[in-house]
Amino acid sequence: MRKPLKVGLISVAVLAVLGGLLVSSMLRAGFSTHDEPSSVEAFAARTMRHWATPSDLRSVRNPLAPSPAILAEGRAHWADHCASCHGNDGKGRTTIGEHLYPRAPDMTQPATQSLSDGELFSVIENGIRLTGMPGWGDGSAQSGYGSWALVHLIRREERLTLEEISALFPDLLPGLVAHPGIGFVMVRSSQ
Repeated sequence: MRKPLKVGLISVAVLAVLGGLLVSSMLRAGFSTHDEPSSVEAFAARTMRHWATPSDLRSVRNPLAPSPAILAEGRAHWADHCASCHGNDGKGRTTIGEHLYPRAPDMTQPATQSLSDGELFSVIENGIRLTGMPGWGDGSAQSGYGSWALVHLIRREERLTLEEISALFPDLLPGLVAHPGIGFVMVRSSQ
């Protein structure tokens, strides 16, 4: 047998054994959403998110001009559809967001903010398979308008003011306090 063929067969055999050990280990330990995604899983999720965006949408800029009315529309959509997983401040620190697998992303971080407007729109409209992110769109102009308004709000997440957060949930205002580097948190009264 020629040397390159032997090396190739040995390499395939080693990879097969390692793959079998990995699968065996995973089956013994099980699959839990309590574990942090591995770097391989995180890479795969980002890649799938990228592939899930139609190529003609990736470079599309938001067709709506930002305005107080558009941001109000985005805040209303956020409160109805997004805050339960991503939180009022977009950081994903909610009971649901922290128990999804993969976790609900922090919308203020570069991983989200670096997405194009078209990519954000596609994620909102179509969702992402094998994650907790549903597709909120129905293909209508009204749905598209709401999703583009939400893209503007997501772009502002890291700069939301106390007034804007309280507009999302006015009943929270008395206990809502800003903490630098953390965001807005609830402070319960001792009464």
